[in-house]
Amino acid sequence: MEAGPHSIPEMDYSACRFFIRRLNTYDRNKPVQMPQATLPLVGFLYVTSGEVLVEIGGTPYLCQTGHALIIPAKHPFSIRYYNDAAGYSGAFSTSLLSDTRPLRFLTEPIHQAFWFDEGVFMGELFNMIQLSFEKGDNLFIEKALDLFLSRLRSGKPVAVSDIVNRFLESIFNPDRSIGTISSYAAQAGISDNYLSRKVKQGTGRSVGDWIDAVRIVRAKKLLADTSLPVIDVATAVGLADQSYFARFFKRETGQTPSEYRKVMQG
Repeated sequence: MEAGPHSIPEMDYSACRFFIRRLNTYDRNKPVQMPQATLPLVGFLYVTSGEVLVEIGGTPYLCQTGHALIIPAKHPFSIRYYNDAAGYSGAFSTSLLSDTRPLRFLTEPIHQAFWFDEGVFMGELFNMIQLSFEKGDNLFIEKALDLFLSRLRSGKPVAVSDIVNRFLESIFNPDRSIGTISSYAAQAGISDNYLSRKVKQGTGRSVGDWIDAVRIVRAKKLLADTSLPVIDVATAVGLADQSYFARFFKRETGQTPSEYRKVMQG
């Protein structure tokens, strides 16, 4: 089964020791955010392509190709943004592990990158875990999780500067209007060029790319969840020119705002 990076509301987590699902967000009509959720299990995400921005306890974690994220049990998290992301997401009980020492003191999320051949290996490992889950092969799942966690201990954490984290927190804050490069730089007390350089180094994308991404996130939500006229949606995301907004939206999504609303609202 392919799905976006969302929890499964009908699942009885109290009786669940493990689940995994393929992550596929290429469908342009899928929602772009996930409401906050909390699991009694240890959550995990492994990205084989694209990127996913996960917020855990108010801190953003940008997971790109080859990145793994471990979310401690009972930590509130939400998906703030994803872009053509594929991979695997799920959760497990520590009772499933033969060796719980790696997670004994897990009180904060673990965000780690696996590069080159190691990243390919991890992708294949998760593919085999998915197939084993479908077949009910719990023994392989237990051994594979132990192997994954052993690699996690010895790998390199993803280093993201405080400047980049604060920028991502600010730009994805739904209570703040979408700003400009200068406004975000001024908020951080740094120059436009310095902010641009740090964001590009830390995320692989420019400040302008992130501003456009947030515009699409908010526009999709307004088009799907409200009956606001398109011109009002355009204004709400900082583009007062409706024709420019329509061209921008179609360039980014492959659909006009009206086409997207029709699909999402049925």
